[in-house]
Amino acid sequence: EGRMACKIIWGEVTELDGQERTATIQPMFVKDKEVIDFDFCIIAAGCNFGVFHKWGESLWFPTIHEKARPEGSWPHLDERFLEGRRRHIFEEYKAIGDLNAKNASVLVVGAGFIGVEWITELEHFFKNLKLTIIDALPQCLGPLPAKAATYCSKYMQRHGIKEHYNMKYNAKDPNFYASVGLPNGPDKEYVCIGVKASNYFMPAETLSEKGPGGGGWILMDMNLAVKTRDGKVWSKDEQGYPRIFAIGDCNYGCVDGPGPMDNWPIPAIPKISYPGEEEAIVAIRNVEKIDKLVFRGAKTTHMGYPIELATMHWPWGAGMFATSLGPDDACF
Repeated sequence: EGRMACKIIWGEVTELDGQERTATIQPMFVKDKEVIDFDFCIIAAGCNFGVFHKWGESLWFPTIHEKARPEGSWPHLDERFLEGRRRHIFEEYKAIGDLNAKNASVLVVGAGFIGVEWITELEHFFKNLKLTIIDALPQCLGPLPAKAATYCSKYMQRHGIKEHYNMKYNAKDPNFYASVGLPNGPDKEYVCIGVKASNYFMPAETLSEKGPGGGGWILMDMNLAVKTRDGKVWSKDEQGYPRIFAIGDCNYGCVDGPGPMDNWPIPAIPKISYPGEEEAIVAIRNVEKIDKLVFRGAKTTHMGYPIELATMHWPWGAGMFATSLGPDDACF
């Protein structure tokens, strides 16, 4: 807080009001909620990874939302604290060790970067596990070029990991497990498919009706300002400037428009870290520009050009993927 001059509030935002420009927060260690006002807001709330769970619960992200914790699979752990997350890791490590001791079979559903990284880590540290990975696509790591995906596939083959592609997950089908070499089913199953929105604090009018995990992603325009389903800026000031922006995995990942996706202003961007960083720069520049226009009365830059809001572009890092293959190999 000293060096960056940034006040940190430890709590969960339960409601964001665009018209009043206020945030309702449930602070830690305080019973009553608090309401704070702001001039600008940048939403960088991320997302979850458990598409089949009501709250998107998964091992890859701590369960932190107040309403999600009682309905999760580990309500005895409070992962809002480092110690809670640490104890969860210890529990999972113990459970995997027990599986390893009995030469258990493990099925990883989804051969994206999380699934591939997870199964190669399991193979490296728990040598007795019988490992299988499946995916509905014809290869692992679908967005990667074929040569890169082949490199990762050959790594798994060399390390005894069984692969099944063009295989849709269907646990209710009695023939499904037999078709992947597990007629009696796996001893343990990890589902590593897709992403799920967790924008519970936003009104429905600002959230997509479609998209990965069933929708619920924050809609934004070319300035990365939050917009409504009818295309209007959600939090607009008296001069018409936006005040709330959404960046990274919490947003829709595209700026939609009429016609096919290839003709949209910004087609769907992969939910990885590099585009989020570029979106952050665009949003911060727009906050700075609106601050000059509204609060400082500036109309031009130091060079005499009119101050205009920055627009989003197709981020250069959208095609960059770094996938580890155990601790000693990787594909970039």
